[in-house]
Order: sequence, then structure tokens, then C-alpha cells
Amino acid sequence: MVRLVICDDEEKMVSLHLDRIRRILEENRIACETETYTRSENLLYDITEDGFYYDILLLDIEMPGITGMELAEKIRPYLPDVRIIFITSHMEYAIDAYELSIFRYVPKNDLEKRLPSAVLDAVRLAELEEGRVYTIRTNSRLERIPYKEIRYIEKDGKNAAVVTGRGVSKVRRTLTQIYEELGAEEFIFTDRGCIVNLIHIAQIRQGAAMLKDGTLLPISRSHLQGVKEAVNRYWGKHI
Repeated sequence: MVRLVICDDEEKMVSLHLDRIRRILEENRIACETETYTRSENLLYDITEDGFYYDILLLDIEMPGITGMELAEKIRPYLPDVRIIFITSHMEYAIDAYELSIFRYVPKNDLEKRLPSAVLDAVRLAELEEGRVYTIRTNSRLERIPYKEIRYIEKDGKNAAVVTGRGVSKVRRTLTQIYEELGAEEFIFTDRGCIVNLIHIAQIRQGAAMLKDGTLLPISRSHLQGVKEAVNRYWGKHI
């Protein structure tokens, strides 16, 4: 189940956000676990020290102690795929939020209009990525890799290297075999030697796919138009 956390130093705002989000989820018949915090330090500790996992963070930027912006930066290494929704009354933060790969930016004076779509889009994407795994079986090991963790897969001699945020797993398969086994629309060839997960693409520029972690994957000239169309089609369908 998707897990969402709200963090705001004002208890009144926490209750307000929680009521709104529960109403949004109920109206759309979406199951989602919700947690709340009024101290950013406590949320940071639970994530970095106790290993708490969340799919979506709804953060106020202007918090005492550790600000929402600082919190987002500190937790990225622990929750690289988390979707962060910033809420603030200061529009100038939007530029910095973009640099941190923030999912959405919602002004406090436009919550009623902007918050529902931000939350629903984040939940639907998290649901889309849940529950599917690619299994690597050999004589000595059985490894299950969630689809959402696969950033790209590249040819490595007679093997294929499955690259995730945790490292590289090799399997004696061709890329075509893996592509067919995955059978998922978010995976697409960027050239004959590489398959990328569209979920992890931040942008396409100068003939390459830039992933959210900064990795640049070259796109062959023959695949470039198809990759662009696939990205537009995929995000247009799921957002």
C-alpha cells in the first residue's frame, strides 16, 4: 500500500492537510496509509536512523530547525524515489524546489485547487510502481528486483547488467529476452545495447536521456523519436 506522510510545524495545518487528503483519497476510492509529523527532526530521524519508508512526502518549506528544503536534501539518499510535494507561501522557493527534483510545488493560497491533483498524481504513480518484480534465477542465487528500482539495463558481453540505485545485478540473458520478460510499457530501448525505465527519466536533451540520478544514457539516432514519443505517451497517460 502507498504510504504518505505530512510534516508541518503547525498542528492546525497538519490536521487541515490530513482532512483534505483523506477526503481526496476517499472520493477517489484510493487506499493509502497516512502519517503526520510536527517536527522535521523527528521525520528525518525515523527515515535515516530507523529506516521508515514513505512513497510521498507533503512538506511545509518554512519550518523551524530543519526546513522542508533541507529535509528533502537530507533524505534523498535514503528515499531516492520518494515524491515530495512542497507547500509554501513564498513563490521564490519554486526555483530551489525544481533543483531538488521536487514532484510538485503547491502555494498555500491555492491549496483547494492545486493539492488534490498533486496528491492524486503522486499516489497513482506510486501505485503504478508497486508490486512488480524482475526475478533473476541462477544455480547459486534468487534475486527479486522491483521494477521501480530498475533504472536501466545494458548489454555487458554475454550478460545483461541490471542497474538499480543499490548496484548492478548481472544475468545471462539478452536484452531482447529481458525486455519480453518485463513486458511493461515503462521500459524502452534507447539503442540496441540499452533499455531504460521511463519512470527514471528526468529529461531528454542533446540526444541523451538524463536520469533523475544524473546518469546520461545516449539515445541512438534511430531510436530518438520513438523514445520522445514513448516518454510523452507514458506521462500523458499516467499523469
